[in-house]
Amino acid sequence: MKPYIQFNTAKNTRFCRYVTRLVLLVAFVLFAGVGGAFLAVPEAMAQDATPVEQQPQSAQEVADLAFAAPVMIEGEVLFVVRGNSALPADERALKIEERILKVAEFPENTQINFDIRDHEFGLAIYANEFLVTVTTIADAELEQFELDVLAGLHVEALKEAIDRYRMGRSDEARIDSAFVAVGWTIGFFLVTMLFARKRHKIIEAAERLTEKRFTQVEEATKSVVRGQAVAPLVGFVVNVVLWIGYLFLLYYYLSFVLLSFAETRPFAEVLLTYISEPMINLIWGFVAYLPNFVTLVIIAMVTRYMIKGLRLFMDNVEAGTFEWRNFEPHWVTPTFNIGRAAMIAVAIVFAYPYIPGSDSRAFQGLTILAGIMVSLGSNTVISNMMAGLFVIYRRSTNVGDRIKVGEQVGDVVEIRLMETLIKSIKNEMVSIPNAQLLNSEVVNYSRKIDGRGLLLHTTVGIGYEEPQEKVEAMLIEAANRTASLRKSPNPFVLCTALADYAINYQINAFTTRGSRMPQILSDLHFNILTVFNENNVQIMTPSYESDPEELKIPTEKWNGKLAERQQTKEAT
Repeated sequence: MKPYIQFNTAKNTRFCRYVTRLVLLVAFVLFAGVGGAFLAVPEAMAQDATPVEQQPQSAQEVADLAFAAPVMIEGEVLFVVRGNSALPADERALKIEERILKVAEFPENTQINFDIRDHEFGLAIYANEFLVTVTTIADAELEQFELDVLAGLHVEALKEAIDRYRMGRSDEARIDSAFVAVGWTIGFFLVTMLFARKRHKIIEAAERLTEKRFTQVEEATKSVVRGQAVAPLVGFVVNVVLWIGYLFLLYYYLSFVLLSFAETRPFAEVLLTYISEPMINLIWGFVAYLPNFVTLVIIAMVTRYMIKGLRLFMDNVEAGTFEWRNFEPHWVTPTFNIGRAAMIAVAIVFAYPYIPGSDSRAFQGLTILAGIMVSLGSNTVISNMMAGLFVIYRRSTNVGDRIKVGEQVGDVVEIRLMETLIKSIKNEMVSIPNAQLLNSEVVNYSRKIDGRGLLLHTTVGIGYEEPQEKVEAMLIEAANRTASLRKSPNPFVLCTALADYAINYQINAFTTRGSRMPQILSDLHFNILTVFNENNVQIMTPSYESDPEELKIPTEKWNGKLAERQQTKEAT
């Protein structure tokens, strides 16, 4: 028994090379997956072996953190204080910060001495007899320290913060800050001069490089894609990127200058918070997303190589390397497109969980909305696509066939997924939706049924006064004179109607040249006119208002002989 698919070993080198690459890629993916699973086991075991003290906090501890607030000086957290319903933690922390700043603004020659004293709520911390803060029992319970130990730590933190505050506002520090600001200003001035002088040159260089790179593309596409049209667009993009970079440097220049002085440092921290923190979060988010990104890259690579393998397989089928029984040559391209679409759809399904934001409600809602819009607006598209598959694979119509759809007659030029293109006999390109092609009656003049060919026919109306045998003989003679009509099987005549004023005779003859049907019919009509004129027979009896005296019946019996053929030039 002949195998369903035969493989020609003389043409398999390139195909085997691609199959080998695909197998190696799949093996790499499997190895990476197994290795990742083994690496994930110790991590999971480590997570299971989390110490007791690192387990989630109790409800009481969470409540304690909710009533706590940090004490901050110039962005630095000194310690955390506990609040209550009468004095919330944030208000208490704000008052402590105000007192610390008052102490820090004492004259420079004033030495600040701290001492700890008993207080009704815990231990009070004084600076030169000025109350700064009270370390309460609730603070000690929150920090899980002894009260006196926590008070000593608070004193150390206060000393460091005040010394740092006073040092940053000394004359030496202001001079150093001024030098730093001048240095940043000089550097930014040089960058600005370089930006102003080189920006246009960089844009022009990018445009020239684009035109040079597009020279090969122009040759390949026959000037469909012009580098001169793309170059200004590339220059615009480069200009936008340069301005974004310059504004980015301007932003950080201002931030660093403000950071140089202690008085303006809070403003610089605010500026950095607005831009730097989101950028850092974005970078860390990208780093955290790298495993998913690698997974997407692997899915894309596997899908790409599978599509390449399918393309190579179909090319070999088309070239004859593989002999596939009952597989039409014009099925190669649509079969490849269907297989490619299926592979891409499966790849999207596998890749969907790894797309950023795919687990968010907004992304899922947007996906559902897009699906509803596509389903509601693509009924006609889907119906045409499904009809296109039926048209391609049911073998009723092939490229090159002469067909008739409705009133359109022409040769099939291309069968697409959405439409079928036919070239009419008037050399017009007609696009017929595949849904219409599937739901309409299609007459195929090129399809061979029993080997006799296409049966062409035409009808003439002859008056009742002409003998029927004579009319039949004249029509057969006209058919025999038409070169493109077959003599065997013999032409024949049918009487299709007994009309009011004439008898309708239909001449039928076979032809194997269905693509020349209009010309053949024209030749047949010309020969009918010629034969009937030679025998003095009127093709159509005029209508009349009343019966004449002579009856419209044959007065003489036909002798069975036609008039001699006149020497006229026969149309071919």
